[in-house]
Amino acid sequence: MTDEPPLRRRAAESRTGNAPHDPPSARPEPADAGDDPTAGGPVPLTAPREGTPEPVATQRELDEVVARFAAGTGPVALDAERASGYRYSQRAYLVQLRRAGAGTALVDPLPLPDLTALDEVIGEAEWVLHAASQDLPCLAELGLRPRRLFDTELAARLAGFERVGLAALTEQLLGFSLEKHHSAADWSTRPLPESWLTYAALDVELLTDLRDALDAELTRQGKSEWAAEEFAALVRTGARPPRVRAEPWRRTSGIHRVRGARAQARVRSMWYARDQIAARRDAAPGRVLPDSAIIAAAELDPKDEQTLLTLPGFGGRSVRRLARTWLAALDDARQLPDDALPVTPAAEGPPPPHRWAERDPVAAARLVRCREVVTRVAGEHNLPPENLIAPDSVRRLAWVPPEEITEQAVADTLRGFNAREWQIRLLLPALAEALQPPPPTTP
Repeated sequence: MTDEPPLRRRAAESRTGNAPHDPPSARPEPADAGDDPTAGGPVPLTAPREGTPEPVATQRELDEVVARFAAGTGPVALDAERASGYRYSQRAYLVQLRRAGAGTALVDPLPLPDLTALDEVIGEAEWVLHAASQDLPCLAELGLRPRRLFDTELAARLAGFERVGLAALTEQLLGFSLEKHHSAADWSTRPLPESWLTYAALDVELLTDLRDALDAELTRQGKSEWAAEEFAALVRTGARPPRVRAEPWRRTSGIHRVRGARAQARVRSMWYARDQIAARRDAAPGRVLPDSAIIAAAELDPKDEQTLLTLPGFGGRSVRRLARTWLAALDDARQLPDDALPVTPAAEGPPPPHRWAERDPVAAARLVRCREVVTRVAGEHNLPPENLIAPDSVRRLAWVPPEEITEQAVADTLRGFNAREWQIRLLLPALAEALQPPPPTTP
């Protein structure tokens, strides 16, 4: 629990004059106005309690923050702002922290790329993040790695909330509304506007209060141990960078329209040409050249600049300046020998489910039975099916089940897919039974 006075309680009391109540359940029964922190409408939260802090940008200022947070108590609320859609990298461009007794700090990681000193003083505390898997990799690049954490988004999913965004949860459980209109901003901008800094500070203003409300709800539903296993898994794996795909160009939007190996080679050549420019500029690839332009050029294969520039997506000035680069990429694909053209990669894991019936009807029937089990058990426990078990794990299990279908064998297989123990306990023995062939029907 945090030592900071919870804003949820102050908001409810100020509007109703009543003592605080337990947080509402994920799907609560109708309650009196005094029982609901949102009664009378949510209160807009427009400024942090202590005002909007200036970003920390010097070593001396960072040392002061380290001392403050070392003297603070309880959990540490953290968030990070990236520039997705604007920059090539997924680095953090602002780090927000809040702790009881320390207040809120905004740290600019551009001049301060090493935050290990801060990690040393908060590392043993519980970190509270919302959608932690999004921020843990970029925080790790700065030397910030949690030993314990509480993910408010994941907690809300486990508790059965239908809306799990930070603003929605803050409004439903704490009675405050947060504006989210800067969520897609270019956080690499310098200097950062005052309104953006206020928005960033408010992202951590209520996280520990939200953590306490969700923790109480998980306890009420008997799901605290489930959440603890999920959070521990995030600590182990959440800071890993995304897996690099062997052929990332195959994810170009619209590539399903490109027919033939030679045309796919044009997509590949242009994709890598764009990627090199994007990496050099630290710009999002789509801002260098949109996927739709790559697809259009791959389909038409223009031979000259005039034809190229008539295609959709090639009208911008910066794109036109690179016309020779795009034409050279197309020419490279044109010159490839046949044995250097792309080939369809060997499928990893099971085929797409819509092809199972023709490939292996028995496996297709197994998958139907397994999915029915997951859906039923998830409904019984007020969980999204994808949080009960990863859909890919169900597909892999149904496609190649254990040679001897026993509960132990199924459990071991699921562990190999990184399923958590609480998930395995809920799904066995029903999942093992679903893997068994149905008894023959009598004529």
